Amino acid sequence: MKIVFATNNAHKLDEVRQVVGDKFALVSLRECGIVEDIPENEPTLEGNALAKARYIYERTGADCFADDTGLEVDALGGEPGVRSARYATDGHDDEANKRLLLERLQGVENRAAQFRTAVALIMGGKEYLFEGIVRGRIATEQHGEGGFGYDPLFVPEGYDRTFAQMSAEEKNAISHRGRAVRKLAEFLQNL
Repeated sequence: MKIVFATNNAHKLDEVRQVVGDKFALVSLRECGIVEDIPENEPTLEGNALAKARYIYERTGADCFADDTGLEVDALGGEPGVRSARYATDGHDDEANKRLLLERLQGVENRAAQFRTAVALIMGGKEYLFEGIVRGRIATEQHGEGGFGYDPLFVPEGYDRTFAQMSAEEKNAISHRGRAVRKLAEFLQNL
């Protein structure tokens, strides 16, 4: 079954392909001929995921899904949240985002946080939402070379290593995106 995944982020595409396996042929935006950035102007992760999925569906008519992920830090009232990718700048600057987060948490003892992913699926014109959450904490400095985004700062509950210190398989087994995508895959397999 072919399904369009509304991303041009190679890291995210690889991560989701590993979770879904070969049961579904994931097609990227680029493979559909869509190279423009899809607006993410909604105030919630669910809203952004739905807006992106609708954008693709309107242009291709193909079954598709989109996700939006946010890092929600308790001591910062849920920041950066829906603005996670654009926390420090409008330009998706991972290093600037991580620096700003560490600055805002300077001297803060409560470093509890969660990664949350919302996945919106449009199949046969119907819309569905799936969510994945992983609790953890923000490290005081970056550790690890793997992953992307805030992965070098996020230590999931029950672990003493950041996502960036884990193998892709280990991270996908417990990650927010992995959890949301497994719910999506389970739904698709039961159609």
